[in-house]
Amino acid sequence: MSRPDDFTDTDLSAWLDGELDAERRAQVDAWLHDNLEAGARVRLWAADRDALRARWDPVLGEPLPAALVDQVWQVPALPRWAQAAAMAGLLVAGGVIGAAGMWQWQGQRPGSTLAAGTPAGWVQRAGLAHSVYVAEPLHAVEVKAAEEHLARWLTRRINIEVKLYDLRDEGFELVGGRLLPDAGGKSAQLMYENPQTHQRVTVYLRKPDADAPTAFRYVQQGELGMFYWVEAGAGCALVGALPKERLLALAQAIYKQLPSEQGANAPVR
Repeated sequence: MSRPDDFTDTDLSAWLDGELDAERRAQVDAWLHDNLEAGARVRLWAADRDALRARWDPVLGEPLPAALVDQVWQVPALPRWAQAAAMAGLLVAGGVIGAAGMWQWQGQRPGSTLAAGTPAGWVQRAGLAHSVYVAEPLHAVEVKAAEEHLARWLTRRINIEVKLYDLRDEGFELVGGRLLPDAGGKSAQLMYENPQTHQRVTVYLRKPDADAPTAFRYVQQGELGMFYWVEAGAGCALVGALPKERLLALAQAIYKQLPSEQGANAPVR
């Protein structure tokens, strides 16, 4: 039997969310049975979780008031922690209209944007999430790459398989990942960094809408570019301030690591 100090709050949280394997879960079950104080604490966590879901789930699909978006994103002195908090709230509310103009369809007339309420609105959210977190020096990710439960945790949260892509041949190493709110659900962000140049790219993953376009596409705004596609029930967006050809090489490296049924139509120039 594991000692009490073997079970951290992370272990107990994983137990509560059903993320442990059968053996580890049985160990925690037995320990909680003998440790009433810890059991009570976990039950309080569950009650808080259920209360938050009951309170906020009904508003996830409500439209975001335009006035609120303007107030949040037009304040130039907004500190970074407040930007991140505002982004989370706006994403949960159904998309970031205030980020309109950030991404433009390649080949369309100048000024046309990806509206947050359209099937491709998640592309805006991927770009915004990149902009908020890529500049963080200390808290760029929620779970570091070294933590073994990263892929399993994100997979359970967004209901699609999350693979930790190996981009070292392209000069980028995995920093870690985080869970993000998304319109009508959740999404995941993986962050990679070039240890020599300290450039960062992010991979945004989500379960796409039924009518989401599946074609492999590229969009750019200023120095920031994105390749995105939908394949076999997974939406993926690679974002970074890199030349298009460099970003394409990374996108191809990701595509080659997808399961065969997902990677049959690898992106080309």
